[in-house]
Amino acid sequence: MARRLFLLLLALTVELSLTGTTVVAFGVNWGTEASHPLPPSKVVELLKSNGIAKVKLFDADPKVLRALSGSNIGVTVGIQNSMLKSLNASVKVAESWVHDNVTRYFNGGNRVRIEYVAVGDEPFLQSYGNQYRPFVIGAAMNIQNALAKASLANDVKVVVPSSFDSFLSESGRPSSGHFRADLNKTMIELLSFLTKHHSPFFVTISPFLSFHQNKNISLDFSLFKQAAQAHKDGRKTYRNSFDLSYDTLVSALSTIGFSEVDIVVSKIGWPTDGAANATSPTAEAFSKGLMGHLEKKTSSLPRPPIETYIESLLDEDQRNLSSGNFERHWGVFTFDGQAKYSFNFSHNPKKVGNAQNVQYLSPKWCVVNNNKDLSNASARALEACAVADCTSILPGGSCSGIRWPGNVSYAFNSLYQQNDHSAESCNFGGLGLITTVDPSEDNCSFSIQLDTSHSSSQIPSFFQSWPLLLLFLVSGLF
Repeated sequence: MARRLFLLLLALTVELSLTGTTVVAFGVNWGTEASHPLPPSKVVELLKSNGIAKVKLFDADPKVLRALSGSNIGVTVGIQNSMLKSLNASVKVAESWVHDNVTRYFNGGNRVRIEYVAVGDEPFLQSYGNQYRPFVIGAAMNIQNALAKASLANDVKVVVPSSFDSFLSESGRPSSGHFRADLNKTMIELLSFLTKHHSPFFVTISPFLSFHQNKNISLDFSLFKQAAQAHKDGRKTYRNSFDLSYDTLVSALSTIGFSEVDIVVSKIGWPTDGAANATSPTAEAFSKGLMGHLEKKTSSLPRPPIETYIESLLDEDQRNLSSGNFERHWGVFTFDGQAKYSFNFSHNPKKVGNAQNVQYLSPKWCVVNNNKDLSNASARALEACAVADCTSILPGGSCSGIRWPGNVSYAFNSLYQQNDHSAESCNFGGLGLITTVDPSEDNCSFSIQLDTSHSSSQIPSFFQSWPLLLLFLVSGLF
């Protein structure tokens, strides 16, 4: 019997080897920077219905972790950058954090399968300068010691997610890859820590940003298209942007003596709005291309990532826009859990599952009143967009084609929905009108927000968000 079982396993191994298929661990980032977040219980149902076995969080929200209890989904809990300084300064703070956000979820029958603690959210991002970097290693060490004290160091690994701009190659050749000069010492310290504790290196790979920032990277090359022009580095040929970036990272790791560390791609994706070529069909092509590429071992990578996390599960209308308007549109699903395109996380041929029984506000919208004097309407729209999400009507957005005053109505409605249909939020000096007739145009949807107690009402103040207002003024949108 034992011999027959051994032969069966051997045959299966040979078959997988011959077909070039490998088991790839795919997960998803679940962010909650939304004015009306989908209830955590609904999100967990969405994860389960789509066979998503791993999720990476950016904090340790108790409501989210309670919803994940008993789900058997592998979880990465996050520590926000704002906490790094205090965690670096105090072992007691680290012990308290581990007790409140890790240990308590290991007890009882409905435990949360926490696999990683992510110390910071890309704290080495170049735009941050030295704001967080001096505290990262100390914070990671204190969290590690706190886990050891709680007898959880064998169950939970400490990691530090690194940004896409932490490594580079000025020549564009992967063999010349290295970490930023200002990060070199910190990276050696971090990788020594990770190696000592058998933890992987978490890193963002961003073919989307590479495409937008590098004129030598074509769209076809970014989307794994076979017809894309290849890039050469000596004897090596690269046929897609992912391999090019990934090998640049591998070279950077090798340069400082850490060629054997396991790699986790902690963020990778393609947005569906807010920039040129940020559309659902393009995102679908990228996501399917990435998964197929990693599964079939078609890449030239000597060591593929042990896990890959798609950015992201849901759209978030409160995300920071410093990188671009696309930041609020990374979701495979819309803010209310409806699939934007077909993408299978679990290799199951069944149709993508949407969130079920979602509760919305009543079918009402706020639009501009065409019977009023609209000479001041554009200024009022700017006020609305200082608070609400208007990224879809900016140049490159899916609703940028609608004309004035339709774009003014979009801005009015965005604020109205964010404020849970408050009559005051549809005033705009008497220019707003509440209607039950859907004002959506062609491919531009005027959404209705979720009915949730998590929302926060904000009535606009014109000078609240001057950088965004400046963008609107420069674009001449209104």
